[in-house]
Amino acid sequence: MRKINLKTVLMVGVFAVVALLLAACAGATPAPTQAAPTTPACPEPTACPEGGVDKAAVPFFDLWSASAHADTKAEAFNHWNDADPKEIPTSCAKCHSQGGFQDYVGADGSEVFTVDKAAAIGSVISCDTCHNAGTATLTTVKFPSGAEVTGLGREAVCMTCHQGTASGSSVDAAIEKAGATDDDTPVAELGFTNLHYFAASVARYGTIVKGGYEYEGKSYDALWQHVEGVNTCNECHNPHSLELNVETCTTCHEGVTKAEDLRNVRMASSQVDYDGDGDVKEGIYYEVDGLRTLLYTAIQAYAKDVAGTAVVYSPTAYPYFFIDTNADGKTDDTEAVAANKFASWTPRMAKAAFNYQLSVKDPGSYAHGGKYIIELLYDSIESLNEKLSSPVDLSKAHRIDPGHFAGSEMAFRDWDADGAVPGTCAKCHSATGLPQFIKEGVNISNPISDGLMCETCHSDLTTFARYQQDSVKFPNGAMLGFEGKPDANLCLNCHQGRESTVSVNKVVAGADRDTIDEKLSFRNVHYFAAGATLFGADAQGMYQYEGKEYAGQFKHVENYNTCVDCHDTHALTAKVDACAGCHNGQKPEDIRMNTKGDFDGDGNATEGLAGEIDTLREKLLAAIQAYAKDVAKAPIVYSPSAYPYWFIDTNGNGQLDTDEINSDNAYKGTWTPRLLEAAYNYQYSVKDPGAFVHNGKYVIQVMVDTINDLKAKVPSIDAAGLVRP
Repeated sequence: MRKINLKTVLMVGVFAVVALLLAACAGATPAPTQAAPTTPACPEPTACPEGGVDKAAVPFFDLWSASAHADTKAEAFNHWNDADPKEIPTSCAKCHSQGGFQDYVGADGSEVFTVDKAAAIGSVISCDTCHNAGTATLTTVKFPSGAEVTGLGREAVCMTCHQGTASGSSVDAAIEKAGATDDDTPVAELGFTNLHYFAASVARYGTIVKGGYEYEGKSYDALWQHVEGVNTCNECHNPHSLELNVETCTTCHEGVTKAEDLRNVRMASSQVDYDGDGDVKEGIYYEVDGLRTLLYTAIQAYAKDVAGTAVVYSPTAYPYFFIDTNADGKTDDTEAVAANKFASWTPRMAKAAFNYQLSVKDPGSYAHGGKYIIELLYDSIESLNEKLSSPVDLSKAHRIDPGHFAGSEMAFRDWDADGAVPGTCAKCHSATGLPQFIKEGVNISNPISDGLMCETCHSDLTTFARYQQDSVKFPNGAMLGFEGKPDANLCLNCHQGRESTVSVNKVVAGADRDTIDEKLSFRNVHYFAAGATLFGADAQGMYQYEGKEYAGQFKHVENYNTCVDCHDTHALTAKVDACAGCHNGQKPEDIRMNTKGDFDGDGNATEGLAGEIDTLREKLLAAIQAYAKDVAKAPIVYSPSAYPYWFIDTNGNGQLDTDEINSDNAYKGTWTPRLLEAAYNYQYSVKDPGAFVHNGKYVIQVMVDTINDLKAKVPSIDAAGLVRP
């Protein structure tokens, strides 16, 4: 039997009585309530006491009465007044009537998550719409896509209606029902799919609820996390007046005094120009609006050139898209009528138009989850561009953010199906993992996140102080750090890799270096191990050969020695302009500094260290392939992006072919210790693309040693002219 808090029951009772009194005052007759067999029928409403209801006794009455939820004249509550019969159908009753919502949440004793019967007209969203036995235990919300979000608090009440009535899957279903098989051929049976209004939860939960039309092969942002305590509907909005709690925003966002000012907000995690207009300071609202304008341009061009009928849009007139009868590109009053609806829909246009409407019908989408909306708009333009003779220019626009905030990418989406990031990955792949690690020294599983949050690195959001660390433990066991630079040491927690000479030696210990060991598997250093590169021999990030000496920490010049000295901490971009003072305007990849010699043997002793490493990388891969073929007797190929990176070269052509990139064809069971060490170093050189700057000398030393080590077993390997710095 469901347990209900006594206080909650009493409050529900008070709200119900108040609602009945209000209904009586307004002259309305409440809809009959389906009651359990043992429950007495509700009494008929009585006349209000003389002098009316004591509004002061009704909690939040003034706030509620001024809200859209209490607007007795709104179309949302009167649309069915002249219907026959005069009732609100089950498809609309959940959100447009008190009785319908109570029916949906089971407050009337009926099944939860369904509306069993049409609802009576004449109600609004009043006290006991949201405060009843059904909502008291509501923690799950079901979305039009079929997705369910569980474990919610009071925001579940808001999300039950503010989710739209359609989703990307609805568009696909409409296309299938219409029998449309070609993306660009108009089909008479295909119409516009309308998301409906104020679907804030769609932007908020992103790809988790799949409310937008998500294009195949694309990945999307999920639940956007703002800051702790300001993340849910009722934390940002007053639940009774529905107004934004603007005073909360002023704590972090300077210049915000009214709701409209939030349009100018742009957080530090948004450092790219999404709409390509050259303005990276404008608020996210304007970035969304800019992309929406570009999408409308693309829709109109596509409608005219491909669908064969000019189109215009109205945000207020149903069904929103109309024939542009005079082809002037503007929506005239005579055009925005139902009889003139646009009827030349193709599947491609239907998808893009759905996303356009989604961005319009949630006016706060830029705050609810602007990056998800940006991705949908961008992808819709990109799709239409495929068929436009004059595509909309996206060359300066951006779809995603720098890596720390690229919530759509695999670094943050890999665990969506699991519902949590495991402890082995949480430190660097969740918003809450790093603070937990700093505090506890270990990680347990953490919630999946949409990139890093402010709290990931900032210990105080009023002063924006960072967590202080004097040193960080690296995979080889060494405690390393930048002296007096705790901010840079924060970066080292994640940018250190996950393997080292120590861990590779551990798995190959005692084995003959050229004998295949079926138990051996590839050791992946992981990505962007810049910190390990920078500390060189101290961190032993690359596999260092016994008896060789290697460069230690690379020290550049004062004030340009650490992560935060050389990179923007939010955009992550290198501060290239700062290099020009000493390096005569050279690009970083052309810089050589005082490291003399032709290390890669190509005859060019003046090229940048990046060029030296690139050539060495090519020679190392060739050496690995020669060894795998001659010694391991299993040809090998490499992919920089497909796990587990090394695959069997089934046709022996030395090239990575599409049919070779699959997990069943992974290179396994044929590793020798020597081959494993070399493959590890090759992967390391790929996965730190800035290695030439971080510690080029160290990397070159290791790569030369690796090639020579393979040549010791396969004399035909080309190592001519290689010089070890």
